[in-house]
Amino acid sequence: MDAIQKGLLEKVAGLHEIPEGAYNIRANGGLGGRNTTANIDIVSKEDKPGIDIIIKPNTKNESVHIPVIISESGLNEMVYNDFYIGENADVTIVAGCGIHNSGDENSSHDGIHTFHVGKNAKIKYVERHYGEGEGTGARIMNPETVVVIDDGGYMEMETTQIKGIESTVRKTTATIGNDAKLVIRESLMTHGKQFAKTDFTVDLNGENSSANVISRSVAKDESYQEFYSNIRGNNKCVGHTECDAILMDKARVVAIPEISANHIDASLIHEAAIGKIAGEQLIKLMTLGLSEEEAEEQIVNGFLK
Repeated sequence: MDAIQKGLLEKVAGLHEIPEGAYNIRANGGLGGRNTTANIDIVSKEDKPGIDIIIKPNTKNESVHIPVIISESGLNEMVYNDFYIGENADVTIVAGCGIHNSGDENSSHDGIHTFHVGKNAKIKYVERHYGEGEGTGARIMNPETVVVIDDGGYMEMETTQIKGIESTVRKTTATIGNDAKLVIRESLMTHGKQFAKTDFTVDLNGENSSANVISRSVAKDESYQEFYSNIRGNNKCVGHTECDAILMDKARVVAIPEISANHIDASLIHEAAIGKIAGEQLIKLMTLGLSEEEAEEQIVNGFLK
């Protein structure tokens, strides 16, 4: 693995070296490395690109790293990854994709991640997207996540687009069972003429199911963002969706949070707020010795955390 690939790996997965435990590294469309454990197996699909990650019931305090890195201009790929999390398991999965494009052809990574969360299982899923490179070719990512949580299960998703992605459509659909819970936290930044669309659909089918979908985004320069979410309460449940965006320069943001109550005991809330950085915030930081640019950066970084 060369210096560029190692740098991407650090950005999207926080890895400075090969991790302990189970991992699968996809590099330029091929296998860059893999390891399995007694409780976590990773198997290549035979009918299409992608892997199956099988986590045995009652697996505790283990992690899986499945980063994707692309450093070839003109490489376009689609992968299908399925996660099977056994009953009563408690694990962390770290994914993410980094693209370095120094050429004049577009490079893209599209993927469908499907999670089957077993009864009373708990999973934390961390996904980061990042792009870099001085080429004129675009860096494109279109991730799709499908989540099915069985009774008593819990899934927490942290999705972050760091920077450098010209175009992305991020789609998530989820079906939640009895006493199960889904928490999604999205952080997104666009700049230049970039485009980003987020689309969440959550069906709260189970009794006492719940979902909390929170998005924080910053749009700079002439970039454009769209945020859509729909939480559908189909049983006795609690749901909340929220989108907060900071608008800078000539950027544009559209936010459409939607809730659909299809049961008398569905309790649902939606919120959306879009605005520029408050002047008093800038002034306060500038009185402490920061330039206007440094003050903006501090506010944006704090907002996205």
